[in-house]
Amino acid sequence: MQRDIEMGKLRAEDEWDVVVIGGGASGLGAALDASTRGLKTLLLESHDFAKGTSSRSTKLVHGGVRYLAQGYIDLVFEALHERGLIAKNARHLFNNQSFIIPNYSWWGGFYYKIGLSIYDLMARKLRLGKTTLINATQTLQKLPTLIKQGLCSGIIYQDGQFDDARLAINLAQSIVEHEGVVINYMQVTDLLKDKNDKISGVEATDIQTHEVFQIKSKSVINATGVFTNNIVQIDEKSDRKLVVPSQGIHLVLDQSFLPSKDALMIPKTSDGRVLFAVPWHDKLVVGTTDVLVDHAEFEPQPLQNEVDFILATVAKYLTKAPTREDVLSVFAGLRPLAAPEKKGKSTKEVSRSHKVIVSDSHLVTITGGKWTTYRKMAEDVVNKAVEVAHLKAASCVTEDLPIHGCVPKEDVDLSHPLYIYGSDIPHIKHLALENPEWSKKIHPDYSYTQSEVIWAVREEMAQTVEDVLARRVRLLFLDARAAIDSAPGVARLMAKELGKDEAWIQAQIQEFIEIAQHYLLVKYTVK
Repeated sequence: MQRDIEMGKLRAEDEWDVVVIGGGASGLGAALDASTRGLKTLLLESHDFAKGTSSRSTKLVHGGVRYLAQGYIDLVFEALHERGLIAKNARHLFNNQSFIIPNYSWWGGFYYKIGLSIYDLMARKLRLGKTTLINATQTLQKLPTLIKQGLCSGIIYQDGQFDDARLAINLAQSIVEHEGVVINYMQVTDLLKDKNDKISGVEATDIQTHEVFQIKSKSVINATGVFTNNIVQIDEKSDRKLVVPSQGIHLVLDQSFLPSKDALMIPKTSDGRVLFAVPWHDKLVVGTTDVLVDHAEFEPQPLQNEVDFILATVAKYLTKAPTREDVLSVFAGLRPLAAPEKKGKSTKEVSRSHKVIVSDSHLVTITGGKWTTYRKMAEDVVNKAVEVAHLKAASCVTEDLPIHGCVPKEDVDLSHPLYIYGSDIPHIKHLALENPEWSKKIHPDYSYTQSEVIWAVREEMAQTVEDVLARRVRLLFLDARAAIDSAPGVARLMAKELGKDEAWIQAQIQEFIEIAQHYLLVKYTVK
């Protein structure tokens, strides 16, 4: 998957069946669904794939325990079914993760045991395991740094965990394998319309060359997440808002704060929500918050009160309370929640389910949803695009479609440093044979190698240092200081592959450092 090849395909096509705007979970899912139905499909992303919300999740593939408690039964059924499909179709990225709810009241164990047993049953044949009640001693054996004073019991239940940005990249590769076209750094700036004021394509600008394209298409899908309103307002020439952004942040800590393969789930925080502390790539991801914000940004910043809330909540459960200095990385993401009918300030009033909306001009927009249900969202929005534009398309096949990288279950080894690449592992190993220098690490404390940087450029359309360190390997999200230290070496490797000069190298290093500093709570002095 190389950008210049994809650009050549764009130039060679006179008219597309479907143009998808947005390269996050919903856009990539829609483009894969459309291309596997035999539709000529083009996906355009203004930045990098999963640059926004889709790389900033809690890394969970789940039905939503909280939604069950709130009575959203249909939503939970749907999400649990889709969780099972991700486990099957992207095995190399999916981890059957055990979660433990500690109970500090005698009745808590029975209460959560009943609720989570129902949660298990709702997954039907795609269930991941059985919920069990364990005593306080067993709970502490599994979570040794948990505060033991007053602990009565623990509940173990199973849910899914994954690498969000890696799934996004694999979806992009899958689209190309099914004759779709995907292009990053291509911004849609206008919508083309015919004499009847119906959508007939898009105008897009190549961010790298500034070349402008007039792209004809029978249908256009707006899958831009928190930036949905921008495209809707171009279409309608109005200020109508279909989504409201809700910010959630995560703190990444050393796993010594919770040295366990099990995750901690805090079922009720001071604001009535849930909080997770989940092992991920040998670190501990703690989150999240849920705060309505006014504007959508590609690099949202964590609010002071969000950081304080997470640190204070975790301190109530762990024997060693983390401080701001302990945070290796902090990342903020914006959820594209479907706008409420009535204006409200609470995110509890906003729907988590997805909606497909068709405008008078036949622009098809997908809003809401979450990573777990990306496939179902895609099926629904493509069904609507086919209906509205009278396209000739086959039925949806993605329920049983392996994603690029998927390997047989017996070949999944989550302890392997390259496990996230699945079936591509042999190819990355071969790069080190091509050039032994590429077997070297990009940072002494992490397993990521130069071969992975070369692979990201050659096969995963990485264009910038940030593309590599944030979303191809996940170093920026795991340890922002280490990512900053790695940037110069990565920039020089990429420059050789992309044919860039010293000025590009220096600009990339500086741009990455400026971004990475926002992932730290304590400013880092570059070595």
